[in-house]
Amino acid sequence: MGGLHHGLWWLWGSLALVLLILEVLVAPGFVFLGFAIGAAAVALLFLLAGPVTGLPMTLVLVAAVALVSWLVLRRVFAAPGSEKKIIRHDIND
Repeated sequence: MGGLHHGLWWLWGSLALVLLILEVLVAPGFVFLGFAIGAAAVALLFLLAGPVTGLPMTLVLVAAVALVSWLVLRRVFAAPGSEKKIIRHDIND
């Protein structure tokens, strides 16, 4: 079982809320949103099941959920035509 410092579900929920606010105010573009989703997932897990892992594995879980959610968000909400264009010829030729 984990210790008191990372087993508190409300701590992870508060971190998720702070990261959501940072996403809106500082860097819209899913930078902090993935980490907020990861922290919220850990908060929900700890709320339902209690602290199930130690701090290192909890941080790995947050990072893994953040990465997966960031990839999904980029795929679902990417602006049309946001891919980089490679120009293979000069328009002046």
